[in-house]
Amino acid sequence: MTPASPCRLLVIDDEPDLRTLYELTLLREGYDIDTAGSVEEALARLDAQRYSLVISDMRLPDGSGLDVLRSLEEAGRSEKAIVITAYGSAENAVEALKAGAYDYLTKPVDLKQFRAAVASALGRSASAAPAPIAMPPAAAPPAARAAPPSAAAVPAPPRTRPVATPAPPAAPSTALAGMAGESQAVRQVRALIDKVARSMAPVLVSGESGTGKELVARAVHETSPRGAGPFVAVNCSAIPEHLLEAEFFGYRKGAFTGAADDREGFFQAANGGTLFLDEIGDLPLAMQSKLLRVIQERAVRPVGAVAELPVNVRILSATHKDLAAEVQAQRFRQDLYYRLNVIQIIVPPLRERLEDLPAITAHVLARIAREAGVTPAPHLTHGALRQLRSHSFPGNVRELENLLHRAVALASGDSIDVADLDLPAAEMPAPAAQRHEGDASIDASADLLPAEAALPDDLAAYLDRVEREILVRALEHHQYNRTAAGASLGLTLRQMRYRMARLGVVEGSGVNGDGA
Repeated sequence: MTPASPCRLLVIDDEPDLRTLYELTLLREGYDIDTAGSVEEALARLDAQRYSLVISDMRLPDGSGLDVLRSLEEAGRSEKAIVITAYGSAENAVEALKAGAYDYLTKPVDLKQFRAAVASALGRSASAAPAPIAMPPAAAPPAARAAPPSAAAVPAPPRTRPVATPAPPAAPSTALAGMAGESQAVRQVRALIDKVARSMAPVLVSGESGTGKELVARAVHETSPRGAGPFVAVNCSAIPEHLLEAEFFGYRKGAFTGAADDREGFFQAANGGTLFLDEIGDLPLAMQSKLLRVIQERAVRPVGAVAELPVNVRILSATHKDLAAEVQAQRFRQDLYYRLNVIQIIVPPLRERLEDLPAITAHVLARIAREAGVTPAPHLTHGALRQLRSHSFPGNVRELENLLHRAVALASGDSIDVADLDLPAAEMPAPAAQRHEGDASIDASADLLPAEAALPDDLAAYLDRVEREILVRALEHHQYNRTAAGASLGLTLRQMRYRMARLGVVEGSGVNGDGA
């Protein structure tokens, strides 16, 4: 296999006119170009040559662009790929991104967007007005080939090609370094971050509140080729509904009362980088429709403007809600859900990775001490760490940080003991008079262990049995509506599903059996 020049590109399309148009456009940008008209020809090219980027049409005579992507993946090749899909074929675009494509374009291809996508994949800036070039003799198209109208106007002075330099390696991710712990769950999240960072595919980060979803999003951004660009984080639930469009897309002077000057929105501020939409599940339906159009068209229209402005933004989003359930309840658009949920990263709750507590607490304490100018950083005693391990952490890492901040303030020395933690008391069952009338069926479970009963010899099994009985009673009372049953117990649907799966509770199960 012969070595390639720093930016040699392979263009795959079975239509000669389009192939020539792409070739001319990229030659003007200073790239070396090879072309292929089929999957077989493309694979032969890839066997003989390494490329900086592969650009492939989705539909080819002997297969599809996905076949080329799979071949690159199976061979462990480093080439990025851009796939060109038919207009309106969102399913193909999503499938291409899931198969490892860096980005996709839809036909008819806008050449400005085409140049920008290629430049983004290569870590370069697309030229605003590329210098015209003459086709070199070796690359000139055959006389019989029909050239596009623009080809006839290409002047023929000697071409001077700028030296293309590969994109600089991504700087180490500070956000990734902030993900302390070596549990299996955390290692899986890190591996997924490293994999999805290489593409433009939208990522949906899911997890309970306080698990560190923004930290994961920042790690994806910092590890990606866009790491040097802006990272704009937006809390969708914190913006008043009547201001959403202006905040997201910007506005023109005089567009509404108080618009004294032109102002950019979040999309323009994130241009060339990443836009992180936190709590995307709280976005109103009307705004969801506008957001979907921006993602599809890659252009925004500021409030009060006539023309759309192109934007080059990667979308990352996060939610603590079950978006699939929100779609079923018609509170979230299904088409937007599929656009955002190309790749999902699920951040585990702290209670499922308690083995990471020593590493997490050491990391958090070091940061607190650094911010406060305290040296040396305080450390937890064995008793304090043991006490933390017994806590369920409903607020996850955010709750842990809050506890440690308070502990550092209360501790009298370099060590933090049990008394300094000030852990909240375990929640006691509410008196019957304070409970909802509909929850009377589970009142019998309030007395978990009568005073005269013998102590259990296996506490974990005993508590599991009691918890299972409570879940079954709540489900029976609410006709196995898991959302309603969970709400009556103060649980989210995700928490309810997790507990049912852990304890083997299925629909129709009895207290003493697993059911059908």
